Amino acid sequence: MNIIISNNINLPIYEQIVRAVKNEIIAGNIKEEDPLPSIRGLARDLQISIITTNRAYEELEKEGLIYSKAGKGFFVSKQNTNMLKEKKIQGIENDIQELVKECKKSGISKEEMLGMIEVIWDEK
Repeated sequence: MNIIISNNINLPIYEQIVRAVKNEIIAGNIKEEDPLPSIRGLARDLQISIITTNRAYEELEKEGLIYSKAGKGFFVSKQNTNMLKEKKIQGIENDIQELVKECKKSGISKEEMLGMIEVIWDEK
């Protein structure tokens, strides 16, 4: 599981963990019934508080994305990954709407914006 925490964004660390786990599920990098790192292990690996990791796992459990087995740890729940992907797409659409609004305010044409997107897309 690939989780990267950044202090440069205005998103609490536990939310960054939640977002990263969701992205890993959507990408198929972690699948149904796969075990997650222990709370202590993940906290150690990310060099963060156990309380922060616990909060992230609690949020994921509330959303039904993971579940715990007593004495065994946390596991990825069976779920509809299409629904997760749809939520992700909705978020991206909202971001694009904001981008288009900013481009229009700045006098950037549709063609210029699409050109910028193509350049950035090809770089990644």
